[in-house]
Amino acid sequence: MRALSGERGAWWPALEGEGAHAVDTPEGPAWLEPAPGAGGVWLQLGPDDTPEATRPARARAAARIFADALASEREAATVAAELEMRYQEIDLLYTISDILGRTVRLEEAARRIVREVSDVVGARRASIMVYDEPTHTLRVVAGRGLETFDLEPVPVNDEHSIAARVFREQALLGHDGMGGDQHPGIGPERGYKGASFLSVPILYAPPGGTPRPVGVINLTDRLGEDTFTYSHKKLITAIANQVGAAIENARLVEGERQRERLSTELQLAHDLQAALMPPPAVLARTGDIGVRSQTAESVGGDLYDLITLRRDAIGVTIGDVSGHGLSAALLMAHANAAAGILAQSSRTPEEALERLLEAIAEELKRTDMYMSLFYGVVDRRRGVVRYANAGHPYAFIVPGDGSPPRRLGATAPPLGLGNERTVLGAEEPWRARSDVLCLFTDGMVESANGDGAPYGEERLLGVVRRHLGRPAPEIVAAVFGDLEAFAGPVAMDDRTLLLLRH
Repeated sequence: MRALSGERGAWWPALEGEGAHAVDTPEGPAWLEPAPGAGGVWLQLGPDDTPEATRPARARAAARIFADALASEREAATVAAELEMRYQEIDLLYTISDILGRTVRLEEAARRIVREVSDVVGARRASIMVYDEPTHTLRVVAGRGLETFDLEPVPVNDEHSIAARVFREQALLGHDGMGGDQHPGIGPERGYKGASFLSVPILYAPPGGTPRPVGVINLTDRLGEDTFTYSHKKLITAIANQVGAAIENARLVEGERQRERLSTELQLAHDLQAALMPPPAVLARTGDIGVRSQTAESVGGDLYDLITLRRDAIGVTIGDVSGHGLSAALLMAHANAAAGILAQSSRTPEEALERLLEAIAEELKRTDMYMSLFYGVVDRRRGVVRYANAGHPYAFIVPGDGSPPRRLGATAPPLGLGNERTVLGAEEPWRARSDVLCLFTDGMVESANGDGAPYGEERLLGVVRRHLGRPAPEIVAAVFGDLEAFAGPVAMDDRTLLLLRH
């Protein structure tokens, strides 16, 4: 028995259409069977001592087994490639944060950023342009694959310039150009040499203010397929915001430079953190889900996510990274991205958390941080919640019949505390479309009133139970309304509450 695909040897059978059929080989009669769903892969059974009458049935059975194995291998390869790409993106964000934190001169930072970005997305040509307010032009401060010293500044009102248009409209402009044509909105007077391009505005958003453009990142001539994906656009947009902070920092007066720079970094990290959290519109499509996350600073260490595993099962994560600020936000971003991918490729929640701990163990050790993390899978078909809980104390099932809430207790210590690498799993009964999964962080229950009394989980769960007949977003609003009436609207610690009825 052998598998046949695109290679050719000394003898090769005629593959007649897509159906199974007998074939005469130089060694004797054999049977060819297509592997179902394997895209042009066939199995050859024989020549051997097998009776010819039994070969079709044996070949069909073997082809099904082979196709299943091949599909599993291809799926594993796809997941591995996606995980590697996600890690590259997170690592790039770390690298650029480090560059902006260590480098004083904008031009030096821009040269390093252009090199790192073009390597990750595979662009042969890249540039960063910065707005010069006195002349109302965009000047190139760094480039790769092009000579920058003789490039003239581009007026921002130039109607034929891609970069000028992106700057004016404050919106990215891209074109895959797989057919070799130019973007219809760009005239022939000026454009890229390659058909595909991606230009992203660099925006700076002052705390509490309106974002304004300060430059443009340009990429073109990709290696391999000459096209930029949605992931590339999302990544470059996040990087552009970080670069915007660097550009603005270069313009700050010396007396306010450090304060403004820190504030900008925190705000950009908050934007990155918010971008990784599922937006309300996505949650509404997933089901009856309510969530609100309120940070104590510009950025915090709370994280949550929802992962659609199949039609009748949904995964939910919530966690809390020790500490606040940029370091906690970057660790949260890394953990959240990795957890989303590992949840898809793991058989159980406990396996997903063990693999996540392995992925971020060195980072936790280096930053001297730890994190509590709950990951549960609500399986409506089986009527259970399968979960693993790494030291997160605030996970409950609130039964729809009015009976007392059930705590989903810890099955492992927080990730990064101690040397334990084993995470256990557990199950609890679940009544579909009736029970409510209630997950929150310590900032909810530890918020205190003027007398120093904490809000407490008993009061929080009481509000949830009193409003069980309402949609999940309304219950979340009721809890936050009660909390703010008790402790005030200003959070001393991050506050996150997630409710799921599935």
